[in-house]
Amino acid sequence: MKITLACAGGMSTGMLVKKMEEYAASQGIAADISACGLSELEERVTGSDIILLGPQVGYQQEDVKNEYPDIPVLVIEMMDYGMMNGEKVFKMAQEIISAKSE
Repeated sequence: MKITLACAGGMSTGMLVKKMEEYAASQGIAADISACGLSELEERVTGSDIILLGPQVGYQQEDVKNEYPDIPVLVIEMMDYGMMNGEKVFKMAQEIISAKSE
């Protein structure tokens, strides 16, 4: 499972990535989770199962969906992002990926 998080610069999502990786590891789930700035998305998105956008770039969701029509694009909830709730964000991504593969 490959999850790509994108925000304005990639810094704040980096902390959330760590929390998501910790949760995935605790559940025995192999996951490739990375963060980048929106401007770097094109270089990082290959093979991604889902793209998660930080709330600060959520307004670009439609543009990102149009750019990558075969990859689900979701905006992370502001509360989950602010609280760095890696478990909830990971589970949300996992549900979307599972639903897509059914």
